[in-house]
Amino acid sequence: MQVKLQERTTPMHAISLNGPSFDHLTRTEVPDPQPPGHAQALIRMHAASLNFIDLAVALGKYPGIDYPLIPVADGVGEVIAIGDGVSGFAIGDRVALHPKAIWFAGQGTAERAGVTRGVTLPGSLIEVATADAGSLVKIADHLSWEAAATTPIAATTAWNALVCADIGPGSTAVFLGTGGVSLLGLQLAKTRGARVIVTSSSDKKLEFARKLGADATINYSRSSDWDLQVLELTNGLGADLVLDTVGTDTFVRSLAATRYGGVIFTIGFVTGTNLQIDLMPIIVKALRVQGNNTGSAEDFGKAMKAIDAAQIAPVVAQTYSVNNVAEAYRAQSKGPLGKLAIRLDW
Repeated sequence: MQVKLQERTTPMHAISLNGPSFDHLTRTEVPDPQPPGHAQALIRMHAASLNFIDLAVALGKYPGIDYPLIPVADGVGEVIAIGDGVSGFAIGDRVALHPKAIWFAGQGTAERAGVTRGVTLPGSLIEVATADAGSLVKIADHLSWEAAATTPIAATTAWNALVCADIGPGSTAVFLGTGGVSLLGLQLAKTRGARVIVTSSSDKKLEFARKLGADATINYSRSSDWDLQVLELTNGLGADLVLDTVGTDTFVRSLAATRYGGVIFTIGFVTGTNLQIDLMPIIVKALRVQGNNTGSAEDFGKAMKAIDAAQIAPVVAQTYSVNNVAEAYRAQSKGPLGKLAIRLDW
């Protein structure tokens, strides 16, 4: 049953990205949303968070972007209207909007993976968003709006990495860096009984990772052969999973650090995408190199259930007002510890 929206007395606000620069992020007014259609819901947005993809879009480094657009893939809010054909959601539910807006479940396809909020569709920096109910995931009660906003891409990606490598008790997982995916991966891996190794160039960040549950840490700024250290920590076997968030600078060492039959889950392109490598380690060690473009709403729902069951608190490095969006983007470009959130306090 469709619910009528209350009449607004003020214009609806959004942030518009008008070109490839942080300086092109401007506050704007947009038309009020239409009532939700079949299997749709309207969400009053409360918070958003930044990912590397948002930086790439804002700096013109992501292919196929048409400006202007409403940016940011990840966001959460409250259901305020429901169209016919929707089940499992009610007015007032706290939900996250999965960024892959039409990838509800099952294997990915070019079409399902290609439709992304904040990239090909309006993103989360808007007062009221329209979404297919199949892309909504109820958020755990213990999460604040800001903490919940950090989970869609990071939790889905980390969860799929762990599932891909069949991480469980006795497994070893290596996470490169201390960004949002790596830290949520650490937290989720510990709930599955795994041993976790984290790398960083910062002793302070590594200390934080240990407090979060990391069993071992490696500072690669003091010793660039972190792959050899992983082998030493695993009695020469290597890790079951290496989640490579970096790209060309780390990929060869990720291959070396992975055990026979293990998984290199590659998601990062911070240091580029073009690389010449020797295929022999992949062939001889029967390695699985798995790319990833987030995952489905169903995958995200499983990750959220794990977050709920273990009462995981995602690491929110800092929260910014919607009036300081450009500042949040600049902070994201410097590589925060964990995630940056944006409070949609219009």
